Amino acid sequence: MSERIYTACVLIIGNEILSGRTQDTNLAHIALVLGEQGVRVREARVIADVEEEIVSAVNEARTKFDYVLTTGGIGPTHDDITADCIAKAFGVPLVVSEEIAAVIGQRPAPAEVMESRMLMARIPKGADLIDNPTGGPQGFCIGNVYVMAGIPSVMQGMLSTIPFAGGSVVRSCSVTAFLGESQVATGLAVLQEQHPDVDIGSYPFSRDGRYGTTLVIRGTDTEELNEVLDAVAELIRAGGEEPVDIKRA
Repeated sequence: MSERIYTACVLIIGNEILSGRTQDTNLAHIALVLGEQGVRVREARVIADVEEEIVSAVNEARTKFDYVLTTGGIGPTHDDITADCIAKAFGVPLVVSEEIAAVIGQRPAPAEVMESRMLMARIPKGADLIDNPTGGPQGFCIGNVYVMAGIPSVMQGMLSTIPFAGGSVVRSCSVTAFLGESQVATGLAVLQEQHPDVDIGSYPFSRDGRYGTTLVIRGTDTEELNEVLDAVAELIRAGGEEPVDIKRA
C-alpha cells in the first residue's frame, strides 16, 4: 500500500499582487516549510479582493486538499475582507476575539484609528487563533483553513507556530548537464515511467554562452532518488557530456 500523501493549497489574496505593485515571496517559503513537514503544496492561486471569488476558492480548495493556507487581506482597511469571506465560506458569523482585541489595544491610537484596527479582531465563530511571534494581531484557523497575514515577516512568524501533520519528508537531488532539454527528453520520460513515485523536473539555463539543463529529482525514498540520479547521470554521458554539480539526496 502506498503511503498517504498530504497536500496543501495556497491562496494568495490581494489586488496588489495582481497589479504587479507587490511581488509575492510567501509561496516559496510556505512550500519549503510544509515540505519539511511532509506536506506537498499541490496548487497555488492569486485571488483579487472580491468576496465571491475568495469564498468560491476557499470552499473548493478545502474539500480538495488536506490544508488550505491563505495570505493577505486581514488588515484594517476596507479591502481587507478575508475574515468576512472565510466566515461566509463556512456559514458562520464573525465574532470579536477578545484576545486579539487585547493585543491591538496595547498600542494607543486616536479613536478612529483604533476603530479601524479593531476590524482585525474579527474572526469566524469557532475559529482558533494562530500565534503571531512578531507581537501583532494573531491569525486564525477554522477547519483545515489557516488564515495568515500577507506581510512576509509576519506570515513567516505565524507559519512557524503551526504543527502540520504530514507524511514522509520530500527530499531532492540534482545534476546539471550542458545539453538541451530535447537531448534528454526521451530518456527522462522513460525514467519517469519506471519511477512513478518520484518527480523529475528539467530546468534549462544559459551560462557563459552555453545552454544546459539542471535536472531535479524529488521524492521521499532516498535510495530511489539516488538510483534515479545515477541513471540520469548515465543518460547525460550517453548524450556526449559529463554531468556536473551532482548533489545526492
